Amino acid sequence: MGMMSEFKDFAVKGNVIDMAVGIVIGGAFGKVVTSFVNDIIMPPIGMMIGGVDFSKLGLVLQEATADSDAVTLNWGNWVQTLVNFIIIAFSIFMVIKAINSAKKKEEEAPAAPPEPSKEEILLTEIRDALRK
Repeated sequence: MGMMSEFKDFAVKGNVIDMAVGIVIGGAFGKVVTSFVNDIIMPPIGMMIGGVDFSKLGLVLQEATADSDAVTLNWGNWVQTLVNFIIIAFSIFMVIKAINSAKKKEEEAPAAPPEPSKEEILLTEIRDALRK
């Protein structure tokens, strides 16, 4: 089997397409969470601690000069990114937990016994008739 044929088999499989859809949805979900954190969660937290805008928080390591910009550690942006990560990680954890729970219930559900074959039904009828 040639390499192109193997690649075609790989690329056309449902798992690859499912993964691509998951990546696109994941990217969109990341943007929604980022907006949620930046626009909904962080402003009230900043207001509660004295009207602080987290995106502006930082430590100036070197003041700006005529030749260069200031050098800062923007730890406020890092805090917002950390909150984004925690929300996304928790969301993914909950989805995976739900999927695993559904799979576990599927596995635990007892399989229905197979229908007896025609021969078994006939033999059962003969046995019951002989008992009478």
